[in-house]
Amino acid sequence: MESAAAFIDQKIEELGDWRGKTLAKVREIIHKADPEIVEEWKWRGTPVFAHGGIVCTGETYKNVVKLTFAKGASLEDPSCLFNSSLDGNVRRAIDIHEGEKINEAALKDLIRGAVALNLELQAMTKRNAKPRSTRNRPG
Repeated sequence: MESAAAFIDQKIEELGDWRGKTLAKVREIIHKADPEIVEEWKWRGTPVFAHGGIVCTGETYKNVVKLTFAKGASLEDPSCLFNSSLDGNVRRAIDIHEGEKINEAALKDLIRGAVALNLELQAMTKRNAKPRSTRNRPG
């Protein structure tokens, strides 16, 4: 079975145009922002970047490379990178069009913020989880 990284490599190669180069560039930025990012391959061909939960996806369409942040509505975005999916209560996205320059520092900040939020929510969930009692169990 191929790894998610191999699938993402293959997708970048198959695109063979500005979208592949852009996906490769944002992938590189994501890993620079957080070397512990895990790559996943979900939903029949969507690259997913995760750490403590989904950070963002890297989708490619005819005219755009879209980075969708799973909890983007909860992230601070002082550089206003989010320019798509702005109406929802949970997700936010960045649409990157051909020829657009990526604000690497701002994207790294968003990635780090998303990871921090995931880890914070994970810690809260663990703190609130109550151990199951073994009393009154048969056997």
